[in-house]
Amino acid sequence: MRTLVLLSLVGLGAQLVDGSLGMAYGVTSTTLLLAIGTNPAAASATVHLAEIGTTLVSGAAHWRFGNVDWKVVAKIGIPGAIGAFAGATFLSSLSTEAAGPLMSVILLALGLYILVRFTAKGLPKGNLGKPLRKRFLTPLGLFAGFVDATGGGGWGPVGTPAILASGRLEPRKTIGSIDTSEFLVAIAASLGFIVGIGSAGVDYTWALALLIGGAIAAPIAAWLVRHIPPRVLGSLVGGLIVLTNTRTLLTSDWIDAAGGLRSVAYIVIVALWVSAVVYSFKRHRAERDQELAEADEPSESASVV
Repeated sequence: MRTLVLLSLVGLGAQLVDGSLGMAYGVTSTTLLLAIGTNPAAASATVHLAEIGTTLVSGAAHWRFGNVDWKVVAKIGIPGAIGAFAGATFLSSLSTEAAGPLMSVILLALGLYILVRFTAKGLPKGNLGKPLRKRFLTPLGLFAGFVDATGGGGWGPVGTPAILASGRLEPRKTIGSIDTSEFLVAIAASLGFIVGIGSAGVDYTWALALLIGGAIAAPIAAWLVRHIPPRVLGSLVGGLIVLTNTRTLLTSDWIDAAGGLRSVAYIVIVALWVSAVVYSFKRHRAERDQELAEADEPSESASVV
């Protein structure tokens, strides 16, 4: 019972992050399942089963708040589903000994990306421009879907920054469209795992617990996307993912590091993580103050005239 409550809370927290940043539900949830010893393919399958429900609720909530561009959903979601099915069947074919460290490497890379991206830049704003083209969204969807299934997460970390960096879609619609299109990716990945491993090792009760927590958080996250500081949240989540997956790798058969070396690595990571969060918070406040000052300039000029 304690495990189910914990998983529900993880699902709730992961969905709050995912719905606000457009990423990290799968990465966060899969990282926890791996940490408690779940088979890599089963962990990814469990998370993707839960995501069928959470992405449906999240997509509906984002649509309700006007955060979805349906043309983008179709252009990236369909190739994303194809990539996810391929990734799921690939992961299912690997042995547990090979898949575990491989998934941790992918998750660690995604965690580093999230940490560096949001600490250094936050969400890129860019200028709105022309519509996003299929020749950009199709390969992006294929790659993001494949990474998402093999790493237990990655649809958001790959897709969201790429679309934001293009400057052609405002942040809230980028996040809403990525979250909504992930529904197709979750279905395809789940089908791929069913083909690859059947129901072996997949805990449907755990998937339900993750789903319940995520479903509760989805509408809250869709509202928070307009209010929460993504820079600080991204640094917090990225550091957590890096720390957890570093621990998994250092204790794996690939490395099997000595206890002293592991302790030093954890201390260094935590120190860098805290520094990143503090820096992100300071930059967020500085940018906010600058925006307020720029907003006050026209009114001050008008009063002088």
